[in-house]
Amino acid sequence: MKSTHLSLIAGTVALAAVTGFAALTAPGGAGATGATAAARLPVERSSLLCPAPGLSELAETTYTSFTPASEGGGEAGTAELKPSVPTTGDAGDDTTAKKDTKKKKEEDSGKPAVSLKEPGKPVTADASGADAPALVGTATGRLAPGWTTQQTTTVVAGASRGLLGLSCTGPDTDFWFPAASTAKSREDYVHLTNPDDTAAVADIELYGPDGSLKSDVGEGITVPARSSVPVLISTLTNVAAEDVTVHVTTRTGRVGAVVRAAGDNMGSDWLTASVDPAGTLVLPGIPADATSVRLVAFAPGEDDADLKVKLLGKTGAISPAGHEDLHVKSNMTAGVDLKDITRGEAGSLLLTPAQSGKATPVVAALRVVRGTGDKQEVAYIPATGPVGAQATVADNRAKGSTLLLTAPGATGTVKVTASAGSGGGERTVKTYTVKGGTTLAVTPQVPAGLKGSYALTVETESGGPVHAARTLALPEDGIPMFTVQTLPDDGGTVEVPAAEQDLSVLGD
Repeated sequence: MKSTHLSLIAGTVALAAVTGFAALTAPGGAGATGATAAARLPVERSSLLCPAPGLSELAETTYTSFTPASEGGGEAGTAELKPSVPTTGDAGDDTTAKKDTKKKKEEDSGKPAVSLKEPGKPVTADASGADAPALVGTATGRLAPGWTTQQTTTVVAGASRGLLGLSCTGPDTDFWFPAASTAKSREDYVHLTNPDDTAAVADIELYGPDGSLKSDVGEGITVPARSSVPVLISTLTNVAAEDVTVHVTTRTGRVGAVVRAAGDNMGSDWLTASVDPAGTLVLPGIPADATSVRLVAFAPGEDDADLKVKLLGKTGAISPAGHEDLHVKSNMTAGVDLKDITRGEAGSLLLTPAQSGKATPVVAALRVVRGTGDKQEVAYIPATGPVGAQATVADNRAKGSTLLLTAPGATGTVKVTASAGSGGGERTVKTYTVKGGTTLAVTPQVPAGLKGSYALTVETESGGPVHAARTLALPEDGIPMFTVQTLPDDGGTVEVPAAEQDLSVLGD
């Protein structure tokens, strides 16, 4: 074999490595002759990590796993989430009962907790109590492109009360979490989950309104192989701050990271990472009846950021009175209370540079409250990317799901597919056009004959980029319990540059 052929193979393998387990297969197995445009090919392997949901003995969790149906063949593959390896236990305890319990947990970590069999139809699994473990999973073959799993937990009473929703995340090495807190009224944990067979080492940095919150405790946190470690962020500093930005990085290995935020009288929910620092950010999915919206932003570079703040509603963009602009000092967390900014109309927040041509990268998130008094409930909305080629959210119910679509620039058109139900039903498809500078809130068309829950897949059809979020509302005893999940591009395909020449025809 000629060395040029070897180099081409090596280049393809390297590309697969940097695109998140993207194993590449040429369409139809045919080689190209001559220069052609880059092609988008489906990934053949993907990973998901779900944090431990057990906040209380009253916690009831549903996992919904789904891969969108797609055209084309390929190997059937598998998609399984398994319990993480337990990391707790007293090494000096020799009692038979404790040894047996630890052995049982280790044996259970090899059994799938959730197993998906075919694209296009969601499957569900349940867990309960405070001991439910984190889950570590991999999908291959036809089940890999767009694989998603929703973790929905209901806690009806106690300090952790609330509806906590999360689209389980993939592993990475760098995460930003604005809108966390070390205030006495809050109890926020960073959950770190390691999907690999070797230990990972992570650092957690905290930034408050006055800058870095110095701490040696957040450095060099070991996350054992295929295990999960929760870290209470208030133990990393002696400073109590309402608005804190959490920065998680890894020295070795990679992790899934997510923050579980709980507050007095406001319930609890998961805070997922903001999109990477950028000059313009979109935060979609503020419910129409939000009673309080707090914006938290952070500028990680050397420059301050000056931002314009706009709410994109049903008919267009408005600037919130008194909060038209936001100044974010370098390496300091800025928070502003936008109160009931939506005033009965669902919307999304758009942050843009105050001065044209001067875009300072920032990260941002929203803390959104519905209800009042002791009947409040909280959810978090991080800045997120557009739906791109395709984005999916699972665990939608016959009642309580709302899809918010935002076009921050030019008008965009998307196709929304409601999958078959986990217990039966036929998928439905509907197309929506979102006028530029507006947010469109729709009640998804429920699949015909729906039984169980279903997934929503949003695909860009034409026009400008569209950002999306799904609100799931499940009221309980007069409390407007809800959770919001954003829908960024699922990375189910990867762009592969075409070779100038098919070198495989050159022979040995």
